This record gives sequence, structure tokens and C-alpha cells, in this order.
Amino acid sequence: MARSVNKATLIGNVGKDPEIKVASNGNAVATFSLATSDRTKDQTGTWTDRTEWHNLVAFQRLAEIVRDYVKKGSKLYVEGRIQTRSWDDKDNQKHYKTEIVVNDLVLLSGRGDGESGGSSRSGVSSYDQRQPAQTDELVQSTEITDDDIPF
Repeated sequence: MARSVNKATLIGNVGKDPEIKVASNGNAVATFSLATSDRTKDQTGTWTDRTEWHNLVAFQRLAEIVRDYVKKGSKLYVEGRIQTRSWDDKDNQKHYKTEIVVNDLVLLSGRGDGESGGSSRSGVSSYDQRQPAQTDELVQSTEITDDDIPF
């Protein structure tokens, strides 16, 4: 069988506060939505923005990170795989839901836009443990000025 790829990479903003549940096995599950937008020009030259909403689900440690650091409006970089689930409701109607199962998450929001940045790779947290004042000093020491640009 030929190899296939199922990978989604998104950068967007969280639509509402994540919903956190605990599964019967004790593992945390976070569900939330992420908005991405695309700008296109129509035949008359008018620019229009189109927003696409993505359903996301995170499990175990990633769900705990989402619970602790992600809120409505947070800007995120997310990698995951696309999965479609189906189920029958009480009236025997078939329902489908397509979602991104998160396996990597980077918080891109600044303190004023949401929570401070950090990342998680494959469920292992690698958040910056420094105090906020030290983080500000690091940002100021790494600022790029016009003198740093070679052209």
C-alpha cells in the first residue's frame, strides 16, 4: 500500500473558551473551535474576507494545556490530523463531525491578546518558566532595529 499523509496545519484564533471534559478513564479532553481567514479579490477588484471554522480536539496533557492557557481570542499554531466521527442519535439519525485531533500546539498570543506564548510538542510541555519581567528583558534584548537589516 502506498504511503499517505493526514496532516493539518493551522494558525488562527480561538472562537470561544474551550470545553474541557474528563473521560471515564480519567484523561482530559478539550474541544474548541479555531477560525482561519482567507482574503480574495473578486472580478470587480473588491477584497473579501472568508472565515473558516475548524473543530479541534486535544487529549491528555495537551487538553490540560488548553484548559490552563487557551481562551476565546487566543492566537494558536496547531498541527494535527483530520478525523471524521459518526454516530447515531436517539432517533437513529446518522451524524458526522470532522475535527482536527491536535498533536502539536503553540500559543502565539501576547499577554494583552490572550495568554503568554509557549509551546507543546507531541503532548510534552515546553513552556517558558521564566518570570514575566525576565521575558520582557529577553524581548527587548532581541528586538531588531533598522541597523540590523543588511539592505
